[in-house]
This record gives sequence, C-alpha cells and structure tokens, in this order.
Amino acid sequence: MSKKVVTLGEIMMRLSTPDFKRFVQSDTFDVTYGGGEANVAAALCNYGLNGTFVSKVPDTAIGQAAINHLRRYGVDTKFVARGGNRLGIYFLETGASMRASQVVYDRADASISDVDAAEFDWDAIFEGADWFHTTGITPALSDKAAALTLAALKAAKERGITTSIDLNYRKKLWSKEKARKTMTELCQYVDVCIGNEEDADTSLGFTSKGTDVTKGELNLDGFKDVCKQMKEKFNFKYIASTLRESHSASDNGWSALVYDGTSFHHTKQYEVRIVDRVGSGDSFASGFIYGLVTGKSMADAAEFGVAASALKHTIPGDLNHATLSDVEGLVGGDGSGRVQR
Repeated sequence: MSKKVVTLGEIMMRLSTPDFKRFVQSDTFDVTYGGGEANVAAALCNYGLNGTFVSKVPDTAIGQAAINHLRRYGVDTKFVARGGNRLGIYFLETGASMRASQVVYDRADASISDVDAAEFDWDAIFEGADWFHTTGITPALSDKAAALTLAALKAAKERGITTSIDLNYRKKLWSKEKARKTMTELCQYVDVCIGNEEDADTSLGFTSKGTDVTKGELNLDGFKDVCKQMKEKFNFKYIASTLRESHSASDNGWSALVYDGTSFHHTKQYEVRIVDRVGSGDSFASGFIYGLVTGKSMADAAEFGVAASALKHTIPGDLNHATLSDVEGLVGGDGSGRVQR
C-alpha cells in the first residue's frame, strides 16, 4: 500500500495573462487552479503516493471545478468541506528578463477563511496517514484558519504522524509581527521545517547575514547558522531551505540546503530558464517529503526535491507534472533536454 500524505490549505482559481502579457494588455486570462498544499498533494499522487487534501470550498459550481481539477490528478478530496461564500482568486502576470512577475490577490472572505476545526473528523482524515503537511499561507488567511492549522498539527502529532510546514511568508496577507507570533506557536508541533532564507527571517525572526534576496546573492555559511538557531529553538528533525539566485525573472540558480542537527547537505545547483516559477517551492516540498516518507536519506531526498522543483520551473501552471522517471532521470544526470523518441 502506498504511503498516505495529508495536506491542509486553500485552493484558489488562478487567472494568468497569456504570452507574458501585462495585466493592462490582456483581454483574456488562462484559468487553472492551485495553492501551496494542493500542489503538494497533486505532485505526491503523481509520484505514486496517496495525496489527501483537506480544505473548504464554496458549495457552488466554481468550488466543484476546483475539486475536479485535483481529482483528475488522483488527489483524495473526500475531506474537503463545502460552504462559505467564495473561492479565492489570484491573478498572475508572468515576468521576463528584468521584469518581475506580479501577483494580485482577490481572496478576502474565501470559504477557507471562515472555517471551524469542528467541521473536520481528524480520526477519519488521519487514518492510515504517514505524514501531514501544511504551510504558513493558511494561518495567514484568518484567525479561524490559523486555529484550524494548529488543531490539525496537534491532531497529527497526537497520532504519531510526522508533520511538516513550509514557512511560505506572504507579505500581502499579514505582518511580520503577527506571522512570527503565530508561526512560533505552530512550529512547536512540526518535525520538518521547509522554507527559504527570506522566510526564516520574516516568519520566525532568524536572519542570514550576508544574504540579499533582491540581489540574488546567497551566503551559505550565514544560512547554516540560521539552521542551527532553528534547530536549537524548535528541535526540528530536518530543516530544508531552497536557495534561489535570481539572475533575472527568466534565469535563476536553484539548489537546496538541508540539515538534520548533525550534518548539512547542499544539493546540486541547477541553472533554470523559467517558464513558470509559481509552485516551485511546493514542488521542492513534495519531492523532499516523497524522499523521506519512502525511506531515502536526507541527502537523497533533498536531491530528489531540488530536481523535481527545477523541472517545475519549466512547466506552466501551479502543479508539477514532472513524472517520477523525469525526476529520477534528472537526479541521475540527464539534464540535456534532448527530445525523447
């Protein structure tokens, strides 16, 4: 039987401008669906695991469309509650070269923000589960969503299930002060912490000296110090950080650093030409989780995760449609991009 990974969070409608157009140019939008935790569940299904997604969507045709989108990729959605006012939306303008991508949120009063933990049967949700994953986006949506996230983490820990969180700070959703207070409480129930050098600062207050994300410069030794501080405070089993060197909106260096309290592993770095970077962190999280839950070493799990997320940069949409063999091939060194016949 395949491993079961439960994720909790929001799924949104994504409206993106076609052909790298700016918002003011575009007369049409491409429609798809996504969200941090939903993206992870779908990717894990793609690798052969049981990805189970927990959320709340409106009891409308639009809510059903979002659920159907996940079902087509094998995600178990039977624990998605129905109700509330609306499905959240985000608009995406994809950047190129020195022009950055832009995101505009329209997610106020979304169903997931008006939610109660009593709407969910944790015994049924976590039956047979091996892992639980969520992100810092969900508690940022509302106090009720934060309470739901805490209840889910506690329920998972009570049942001996490994828990992970991707810090995923979103400055358009909440302040650093509120994020640090809430995330500090949540992280007491987390085994595996995933994020990047900016999230460690904004969400938890740990600063990597010598790193300036706007310049695309990384100080690996500085972030190693941050990992040690995080380990000391929260006793995470594993800490993983994606490391992005932003040469431009089109070209990035991409790698990851992982730490188990004893040793560090810095993965291979990929130079990626970006088609769509949205969801790249989620694809690393899903790959790292896949590796750990299937028994890979920390280093091998990280290499799988960073290869999966490098491939995601080449795929439009929120979801990572790279297959298990795609990822394993890249880990094995086949990054030529030659046509497969």
